[in-house]
Amino acid sequence: MSSSVRIELRLDETLVRLLDERSARERRTRSAVLWAAVESYLHDEVQAEIDRQIIEGYERIPQTDEEMAW
Repeated sequence: MSSSVRIELRLDETLVRLLDERSARERRTRSAVLWAAVESYLHDEVQAEIDRQIIEGYERIPQTDEEMAW
């Protein structure tokens, strides 16, 4: 199991209220909700890079008519 690091994060009152509402709805701690949000944000970035690389590959070596027929 990897170790965790404590970080400080400042949010305005509106974001804290929304975070608390979400935490209450999901019956999870603020930390758990923030952790999931950060993980999702970073996953989306990784997925966007993978998508970019796939598109770049198809632009470099386009599918043949035979492959498109599948």
